[in-house]
Amino acid sequence: MNTKRSGYFLDITDQICPMTFVRTKLLIEKMPGGEQATVRLQGAEPLQNVPRSVREHGHKIISLEPEDANHPDGPHLMVFEKA
Repeated sequence: MNTKRSGYFLDITDQICPMTFVRTKLLIEKMPGGEQATVRLQGAEPLQNVPRSVREHGHKIISLEPEDANHPDGPHLMVFEKA
């Protein structure tokens, strides 16, 4: 279970690819190594592309879950740790 709280938050539910990862990358650049961030995202393309891109840049995905378990097609929260 993840007990460390994320100090950074980004809501990209109103963005479309490739801006979803561009916004996420800008957040990553502001973060020190070892810090965690939560990204709120929605839609098939962002749910596939953003976590993949975060991993490809060497960071660790801690979790990726629906914001509301009763609405699995709604917004998701991705928590990652910067390398």
